[in-house]
Amino acid sequence: MSTASEMPYVEGVHLQRTDENVREIAALAELLGEPAGLGGLLADLKYRVRRARVPRLLGRAVREAWRWDDYDERDEQWYPQGISTSADASDTEDVDGRRVLVTTWYSTGRDGTKRGSRVTFVDLDAGTYRHVLLVSPVLDEDGRLVLRPMNIHAGGIVWAGPYLHVAATSRGFVTARVDDIMRVPGDDDHPDRLGVDGTAVHSFGHRYVLPVRFTHQAFTDEGHEKLRYSFMSLDRSSDPPALVAGEYALRAGATTRLARYPLDPTTWQLSTGDDGFSRPLALDDGGVRQMQGAVIAAGRFHVSVSHGPWMPGSVYAGRPGSMRRRRCALPMGPEDLSYWPSTDRIWSLTEHPRRRWIVAMERAWFR
Repeated sequence: MSTASEMPYVEGVHLQRTDENVREIAALAELLGEPAGLGGLLADLKYRVRRARVPRLLGRAVREAWRWDDYDERDEQWYPQGISTSADASDTEDVDGRRVLVTTWYSTGRDGTKRGSRVTFVDLDAGTYRHVLLVSPVLDEDGRLVLRPMNIHAGGIVWAGPYLHVAATSRGFVTARVDDIMRVPGDDDHPDRLGVDGTAVHSFGHRYVLPVRFTHQAFTDEGHEKLRYSFMSLDRSSDPPALVAGEYALRAGATTRLARYPLDPTTWQLSTGDDGFSRPLALDDGGVRQMQGAVIAAGRFHVSVSHGPWMPGSVYAGRPGSMRRRRCALPMGPEDLSYWPSTDRIWSLTEHPRRRWIVAMERAWFR
């Protein structure tokens, strides 16, 4: 497998992985017991999604759609953002025969408590899901375990092999491993607390937690502007497979770059050069203002754009710098994108309370 240093990579921006939180995660496992992992979580899904009867009413390209349960549909403390699927995670496109989605949410802190971010696993065949709180485990000077919220916007996620790569904007992205999902025992009577109290663990009311393993920190070469990792997706069709990242930009003049980083298909981690840095294979300044997600399907970029909480969303398709807009393709407030090859459909989700959907679009509609 070639490394980034052996490939024609792009100068200007790069990523560097931090040390792995091995001791910290082991300390958390001592408190919570053996990790449940993804299998344990999928056997304990609690809440239900509802399938839309007429999905095309939600957007011209929409062919499938689901809605969260009533509480999550209305909740103003958590906003959904990123999406990836078992088609990203596995060559077979499933997990133990199940079609599974994973989404991210970030905490607004509107009630005075910032809860960081979380991931949610959805079993499409069973119509059930459960939230998992992302946590940052730290050992203090006395060797005691401290849990901190993962305070990132989590605008995108890539499920690659056993890893979840979650966008962290100017910080780069963080990585967790699904095998590390841990169950918090008992009933948490402190939904506004996170941390360790003796042998008890509080997790903002979440039954499961997922500790972050490491961060891919974003750096900039001299004379260049730092890349913002606003959203991410996986391109399995390229050789090597690539992690696609892009920038959200609201104001005129802000960069709207799209980057592709090579992944090692044996580890599903970024390829690195001899200097320890990961550099992009491509960095195109040809995105679209207000883009919320980008994915490569059938050799072309597809980019979602939100027009606020009341107007339907658009999808732009084509090459960076010359993308064609398709209006009303999505419901209002669309976010991240993910591609499911065998069905030739592009998945997204919407963020605004009372207008929250998980949708699958027909890619051929964007030809």
